[in-house]
Amino acid sequence: MAKRLIPSLNRVLVEKIIPPSKTNAGVLLPEKTNKLNSGKVVAVGPGLWDREGKLIPVGVKEGDTVLLPEYGGTEVKLGDKEYHLYRDEDILGTLHD
Repeated sequence: MAKRLIPSLNRVLVEKIIPPSKTNAGVLLPEKTNKLNSGKVVAVGPGLWDREGKLIPVGVKEGDTVLLPEYGGTEVKLGDKEYHLYRDEDILGTLHD
């Protein structure tokens, strides 16, 4: 369903990663555990045009895991899933294994 929404300009569609509420052994984790505000990039826009007419591409690609700001973004609900739209410059960085 999310593939039908293609962000415009330099926007990025992100599905937030929800941390698990319990471990594999069944131990319940408290809500205030240290967690990163991260998400997976689902779709990206083509980029932004500069004054000379050159296209500045978006800095992330589909499938990247990104670090997100605590606040911001536009919430979008497609079907039964929630996504967030961020501008490329609002994304704090990419996370790698």
